Amino acid sequence: METIEVNYLAIAVGAVLSMVVGSIWYGPLFGKKWGILNGMNLMDEENIKKMQKSAGPLYGIQFAMTLFQVLVLAHLIADTQIVGGLERALWIWAAFVIPTLAGASMWTSEKKEFKISRFFIQSGYQLIMFAIYGLLLQYWK
Repeated sequence: METIEVNYLAIAVGAVLSMVVGSIWYGPLFGKKWGILNGMNLMDEENIKKMQKSAGPLYGIQFAMTLFQVLVLAHLIADTQIVGGLERALWIWAAFVIPTLAGASMWTSEKKEFKISRFFIQSGYQLIMFAIYGLLLQYWK
């Protein structure tokens, strides 16, 4: 049985990049729309400060889950000789992330406009991240 080697530094960098891209994606790019979709009052500064205080542990959990996600992806990419990292990552995004997000979006009681917006914001972010992960893991061995 052949040992699969992965670059743990690349995995850590991928997880850090997800936090950086996420802060831009859900901040200046789509933050206002995301706030509306989640029923946040963006004019209430007290509420915003309260949310920011409680977000610390959630960022930690999200970072740990992302580390695990990139680790599994790194093993899947390292174990392939048929396709490259980008292609493998995009197939995984298309086969697993999209159906999961679509299901989560479809089966809510939100307005149709909110469902579609939520789906495109989340799936767009995941597409960018999986492309980054795939390229990072393919070329940084």
